[in-house]
Amino acid sequence: MMLGQLLFELFSCKDAMNGSKPDGLRLPNDREDTDHSADNCSVVSNISDATSIYDDIGVQTAIAEQQDGDDTTTVAFDDFEEKVKDCIDGCTQKSAGGRQNCLKGLVTAFSKRYVFDFLLDRYVTITDSLERCLKKGKGEEQVLAAKCAMSLVIQLGPGAEGNEVYRSIKPIMQTVMLDRSASSKARAACAEGMAVCCFIAGGDLEEVVTMLSTLETIFSASYLKGDKSPPTVTPEMTQLHFAALNGWSLLLSISPPSAVDTLLYSHLPKLPQLLESADVDLRIAAGEAIALMYELAREQDEEFEGDDIDNLCTILKRLATDSNKYRAKKDRRQQRSSFRDILKTIEIGESPELSIKFGPEVLIIDSWVRKRQYDMMCNCIGAGINVHLQENELVRDIFELGAPIPVGTAKPIKSSKHERHQYNLACFKARTKAMSKVRDKRMVQASY
Repeated sequence: MMLGQLLFELFSCKDAMNGSKPDGLRLPNDREDTDHSADNCSVVSNISDATSIYDDIGVQTAIAEQQDGDDTTTVAFDDFEEKVKDCIDGCTQKSAGGRQNCLKGLVTAFSKRYVFDFLLDRYVTITDSLERCLKKGKGEEQVLAAKCAMSLVIQLGPGAEGNEVYRSIKPIMQTVMLDRSASSKARAACAEGMAVCCFIAGGDLEEVVTMLSTLETIFSASYLKGDKSPPTVTPEMTQLHFAALNGWSLLLSISPPSAVDTLLYSHLPKLPQLLESADVDLRIAAGEAIALMYELAREQDEEFEGDDIDNLCTILKRLATDSNKYRAKKDRRQQRSSFRDILKTIEIGESPELSIKFGPEVLIIDSWVRKRQYDMMCNCIGAGINVHLQENELVRDIFELGAPIPVGTAKPIKSSKHERHQYNLACFKARTKAMSKVRDKRMVQASY
């Protein structure tokens, strides 16, 4: 009721300013601070304003989420679909800025909602647009196209549709990733995109092993040179190596034991070199990759220690207690927290444990394998991770959550803070009375 009143006031505001009935309504998306002044009222009439379409996707999603069980939910979802269709059409326009805004709209839409059925008749069109954006676009457009490809494959899953998208996109993304003249950000996005798409829709394990080898050619450039001197790597290239190493770790989590043995032999002696990187993200990614390798190795041999575990633990302890003032305070805090968990894994085999609540369910993260996969999903989906954990069959299958719980299933009712306080007071009072009777009996017995 309050939402309807708010919409009525906003329409009235626009009518008063322009003297005409607006064709549509534009509100701030959920990442912006809401401003109820008249200046924020505007009109959306067609796809020429791509930014408005991008904003409206977030608005329509929020409206639908607030009106569960209401007839207007269907109307809001229909409007949401129309905006997504406009974004799909807008990905072919001549304006590079317009294409980028439409790609942003698709990424936002795929994050906010699980729309597998809606995409079944449209994924081929979207894939064609993404191929053109990756081939002919530059910089930011390629980054957004790679992100959109990841989101699309997460929506479609490992079936025939997702596999078709992966086969079409893979050669183009691989070309961009290996192109030294391309933007470093675009190369990093394509490295991550290839790893995620291969993880979901790559098919056989041979494909996974091939992709691991491709990603190795990228981040191995941060290893020490033959004379043990550190390579000269720019901050932009470091981010590319970070993305490639994260993608490599993701695929390592589903590699067959034979491949794990080979990678242990070739990379475990070299990965500690990246712990000395000047970039905190690359240091942490290298540490987590080492912890993941130890976890997988100990599944086959509980006594596995590696070639030089003592020196490795010394480096990890230093990073876990690092207090150098030349590092940013946030970086120091993040590094210490991460390397404490990594050190526990190497020394005593203890994996990190996290609990993620979403709706009436709880996801338990109790291994480096699951943590790497969860971090990947969070990075691709963003704020919509809870929606996908509840509804997306692929995501639920990855984390062994079972079939999605029906939408109409009642959620457990959580008592208010006041009710819990009153309950605790009643329990305390009852306990006091019971203990008083016991004390009285003891006093009577003592008097005899």
